[in-house]
Amino acid sequence: MSRSQQLEFVDFYLPFGGQLSAENRWVKLAEMVPWELVEECYEQALSDSGMGARLLPGRVAFGALIIKERLGVTDEETVEQILENPYLQCFLGYRELLQRPPFDPSMMVHFRSRFAQSDYDAINAQIISGLAPAKEGSEAEDGDPPQAPEESAPSGKLLIDATVTPADITYPTDLKLLNQTREKLEHLIDLLHQRKSSPGKKPRTYRRKARQDFLAIVKQKRPGARKIRRAIGQQLRYVRRDLGHIEKLLQVGARLSSLQAYGYRCLLVAHEIYRQQEEMWREKKHRIADRIVSLSQPWVRPVVRGKASAKVEFGAKLSVSVSGGYASLHRLSWDAYHEGGDLVGHVESYRQQYGHYPESVHADQIYRTRANRKWCRERGIRLSGPPLGRPRRPTEENAVELAAAKAQARQDERDRIPVEGKFGNAKRGGSLARVMAKLMHTSVSVINVGLIVLNLNTRLRELLLALMKRLLEVCRRHLGLDWLTKPTAVAS
Repeated sequence: MSRSQQLEFVDFYLPFGGQLSAENRWVKLAEMVPWELVEECYEQALSDSGMGARLLPGRVAFGALIIKERLGVTDEETVEQILENPYLQCFLGYRELLQRPPFDPSMMVHFRSRFAQSDYDAINAQIISGLAPAKEGSEAEDGDPPQAPEESAPSGKLLIDATVTPADITYPTDLKLLNQTREKLEHLIDLLHQRKSSPGKKPRTYRRKARQDFLAIVKQKRPGARKIRRAIGQQLRYVRRDLGHIEKLLQVGARLSSLQAYGYRCLLVAHEIYRQQEEMWREKKHRIADRIVSLSQPWVRPVVRGKASAKVEFGAKLSVSVSGGYASLHRLSWDAYHEGGDLVGHVESYRQQYGHYPESVHADQIYRTRANRKWCRERGIRLSGPPLGRPRRPTEENAVELAAAKAQARQDERDRIPVEGKFGNAKRGGSLARVMAKLMHTSVSVINVGLIVLNLNTRLRELLLALMKRLLEVCRRHLGLDWLTKPTAVAS
């Protein structure tokens, strides 16, 4: 038996006796994860990296990411929970109780780097399809979405929406960003001065005065626009002086190779931050293309959402579709984009998965463009929402028709609630309300694992409901408790 296959819970050895319960949630979850596909993706990533033989199987790597997301704990606490809980060890594929941690917490960063976006898409699709890999020319197994050799009539509902997963950065302001850039440049100047070949006096950075100028503004409760603009100009001049000092140090023998990769990246980002901030300050504007809002995470962009809680969010923007209670990630971008352009892609993905178009697409107003309405109408798809143009005047002839249209619009809004609920579950119950990862690819991993865990929880809940229905049916048949399956009779 390969390492990717699920172990029977009775095979897990406990030194203090007994055996694991087959009804435990982690035992059930282990049966839902496509471990063979996980192993293939993991081995492919290691073979392309040129790092040689692996030390840990892919099941341990991917399973640890699922455990962390589902428990909502840190990397260190994840390792401790695995060491203390035999059910978690069984979920990872171990055969007996561990006596020491299976890996160091720092390995969690490498686990997130092993899987690409295409790997997460394939794993999530296989979880949704019921763990049965798609085979060309074969019939669908139990639990698979219906596959038709010829495209049938549109059926089913497709819910689509977009959201933002905020990154773990402080709320950015121009003054705060310039102050962080100045402090980082001062640190780089110290490093380059220490490691230059020829001796000399260290350049003066006036860091103490620059700090005082910054605190003189941020400590005020409501500084005026003129004071803020003056303070930004001061910090721009400090940053420009520091960048000039670095150029001079490089001319007298300092080397950029003496800096670490993170320090060199911060230097490049500092140049771009100064260019953007100086242009906005000089031209007295507050917008610029590809605006950087974080020195440590320069890929994060401001996304205007218009929400009551936060008009602007800073993080990755997701375009998600929900069908049959399961969420699929269609697009992940760090740049702001118009989500209305994703409707066609969502519908085509639904068609590729189920073999036909959906009967109705439920989306908010931003998706209801003229182009999208025309595209859906040509394919027999009903797009939720009222039609364009001025509302029709009610008369006796069209009263019934208008009432039906109003009821349909109200029902469409109710049907769209689950996609908002998915976002709430992923953010309140998961970690997508604030992505704590510090790197771009690890942030992408956290987001994808969060959606996968969301679908696993849905499958686990469906399994529990099916078990309860079977128990009720047994009680009705053998004990004569018909009222258990007929709540209407009790209400009457």
